[in-house]
Amino acid sequence: MATTGGRTPAARHRVLDGFSEPAAEWFATTFVEPTAPQIEGWPAIARGENTLILAPTGSGKTLTAFFWGLDQITSVATPDDKNHRTRILYISPLRALAVDVEKNLRGPLQGVRLAAERLGHPFHEPQVALRTGDTPQDERRRLGSHPPDLLITTPESLYLMLTSKVRETLAGVETVIIDEIHALAATKRGAHMALSLERLDRITDRPVQRIGLSATQRPLEEIARFLGGFDTERAPRPVTIIDTGIRKTLEIEVIVPVDDMARLGEEITDEPMSGPTAAGPARRSIWPAMHPKLLELVMEHRSTIIFVNSRRLAERLATRLNELALEHDDASVGDEAQGRSPEAGREVVKAHHGSLSREQRLIIEDELKRGTLKGLVATSSLELGIDMGAVDLVIQVESPGAVSRGLQRIGRAGHQVGAPSRGKFFPKHRSDLLEAAVVVDRMQAGLIEETRYPRNPLDVLAQQIVAMVALDDLPVSQVAEMVRGSANFAEISDDALSSVLDLLAGRYPSDEFAELRPRIVWDRVEGVLRGRPGAQ
Repeated sequence: MATTGGRTPAARHRVLDGFSEPAAEWFATTFVEPTAPQIEGWPAIARGENTLILAPTGSGKTLTAFFWGLDQITSVATPDDKNHRTRILYISPLRALAVDVEKNLRGPLQGVRLAAERLGHPFHEPQVALRTGDTPQDERRRLGSHPPDLLITTPESLYLMLTSKVRETLAGVETVIIDEIHALAATKRGAHMALSLERLDRITDRPVQRIGLSATQRPLEEIARFLGGFDTERAPRPVTIIDTGIRKTLEIEVIVPVDDMARLGEEITDEPMSGPTAAGPARRSIWPAMHPKLLELVMEHRSTIIFVNSRRLAERLATRLNELALEHDDASVGDEAQGRSPEAGREVVKAHHGSLSREQRLIIEDELKRGTLKGLVATSSLELGIDMGAVDLVIQVESPGAVSRGLQRIGRAGHQVGAPSRGKFFPKHRSDLLEAAVVVDRMQAGLIEETRYPRNPLDVLAQQIVAMVALDDLPVSQVAEMVRGSANFAEISDDALSSVLDLLAGRYPSDEFAELRPRIVWDRVEGVLRGRPGAQ
């Protein structure tokens, strides 16, 4: 987003009139003007409506979702009841994205605080905390006794919190922000989260406002139903759709580094055989031609992200590019000849994927942002809206397999308002070339695949029902109401729900399942479900 360099603009946009004076002052003196999703999204959010925002990468979606809520919690005193202190819940599909959002909130909070001091307005410093699978146990205990004003978490961590006594600290939640909602909607993971949101509504003072964000989601009506869920009359809850999904300028090139892809895989007969006699014949590969070209592009740009489709390839490609860089470094030719790896701190690129520890991921991401690392070879771990700073170029090795995934990945380059996204595609074989060409063409046209949320995934339902009754005895009717509040299970029949309850209670269709331990107690006389010891 372009800034004004600290100059007060001639006229403040009217959409800022609803904010407190410090928040409006900070925004007006920091940015030239609000972006389209902010102009259209803030009024709906201010009215407390469930809101789905579609906007291109780098258009300020995250600030759109957070800024109104941040203004509210910094303008009023912190509630005395600790169980009502957490008022904003941010759900991220990726732990790395959650960490990134926590960092990016510091700037607005500091700016609004300074504006409040300058204007003489009260400012209540909010506590922001992160709870993911990487959070240490002592930190989780601290969050239970001293809840934050804004909690950043993942779907899995929210599920665990709702299935423990920590759920009491979520009673005051007013807003839930679901980032990159397209990454969840089409999966069972999303169905699991949808049920968690219904469970959250049950313990809060009033239904929680839901805000969904994404740059690639179609059709919007389907995603809106998934976000809002259904009411007790089995009608979709109202969701305001903010469609500012203008197509971003894309500069994409498909590169084939060999003269004839048809010859890939052929036996090489003009080179002498060497090595064990049992080894197969050498065959033509695209990698000897691709590696130098990839390294050349990395060295020509300040920062580059190379996306691949597997962790194994990410590690191998990063290693090979670093070795190749050493071969071009005259001072290190001797080391390379002896088979040594690059010294720590001298790598040109590093691998980034979900198997790395949190500490390693943060170090690698920070090195790229500071410019001490030329590039990253990443899997989907960097695909979503993580702010990687000024990335000049994105390279995709092999077709991404989906238009939405291609847009997400190429969108990492030029991650600012109005900046074009530059990307290079490197197909590995002829069929891959065909697929990459189709994907690129549809990316340019904005033809994203349709998303459809899964209907009635009963394995997910069974796990959530066990969690629902682990701490409380619940009437079957209340469980059914919560289940049908989720869009994924809005159409589940009474027979299907009863069959799941039978299974969990130990009424199996065959003696073959007799050794399975029941997970719940179903009192059919009273119509009540109870948890068994150890179910939590």
